[in-house]
Amino acid sequence: MIGGTACTPPHAGGWAYRSGVSNATEIREFLSSRRARIGPERAGLPMYGRNRRVTGLRREEVALLADISVEYYTRLERGNARGVSDEVMDAVSRALQLDEAERAHLFDLVRIANIGRSPSRSPGPVRVRPSIRRIVDAIATIPAFVHNGRLDVLYTNPLAEAFYSEHLRDPIRPANSARFLFLDPRARTFYVDWETIAHDVVAALRGEAGRNPYDRPLSDLVGQLSTRSEEFRVLWASHDVRFHRSGTKRFHHPLVGDLTLAYESLELPADPGLALATYSAEPGSPSEEGLRQLARWTETRAKLTTMEAGTSA
Repeated sequence: MIGGTACTPPHAGGWAYRSGVSNATEIREFLSSRRARIGPERAGLPMYGRNRRVTGLRREEVALLADISVEYYTRLERGNARGVSDEVMDAVSRALQLDEAERAHLFDLVRIANIGRSPSRSPGPVRVRPSIRRIVDAIATIPAFVHNGRLDVLYTNPLAEAFYSEHLRDPIRPANSARFLFLDPRARTFYVDWETIAHDVVAALRGEAGRNPYDRPLSDLVGQLSTRSEEFRVLWASHDVRFHRSGTKRFHHPLVGDLTLAYESLELPADPGLALATYSAEPGSPSEEGLRQLARWTETRAKLTTMEAGTSA
């Protein structure tokens, strides 16, 4: 099974503060990107004239909707978030029609602006506690694994190890779902809806970057993907954020073929930043039979490994 040994990926450019992108820039680009997607009609404002010079709402229109002064909102969108209250953030979130993930991201960016820059240092290797490992191991009939906000795969049960066999061929540890998705050609076969998954993964990483802007492994990962993947760069520049908590995904596994599985990611409150994720199939479906076949293959491989170990001893 996969453990939590950390290995820093090859550095391929930085991100965020270490590459000169400031928190003020992050706030400015996020707010302006959200403002650009909402037109006056969607916001419930009257349209005056057809020749608007801006895409989406004007700053004064956002200020009107949020019931704050134009000067105050302009200062905020320029990245000066010092002393901005939660009440103002709530009002701006409503004006820009932010969803739950977007609102949380904005609050994270403002929180960082108000606490200032913390020392840049790499966190130590992440270890999954023994009690969590026992829980993962006890989930025998569906793939289960522990991941962090960078989408590192930190621990798997045997079925998840078989399910993620393509991911885990990467010699770099911990294996990372985003690195596999954008840098390994096999990902486009494994993920049937590759474009949708790519958008979701980048949006999840963007949210993690807002929560932990001084996470050097995350900075290295984003730098590596930005350098080597044009598709990642385009998606990253959109500033979309999303919670990666649940959904239905379609796969084409090299051993058992097509699978349609429900994904659930449950945060571990005692281990901030870690989550337990599972993939399950509808009862009686071809996908459930596919997981059974994969489980049988896993059991057979384990028996052969045990027999080979006994013979060599």
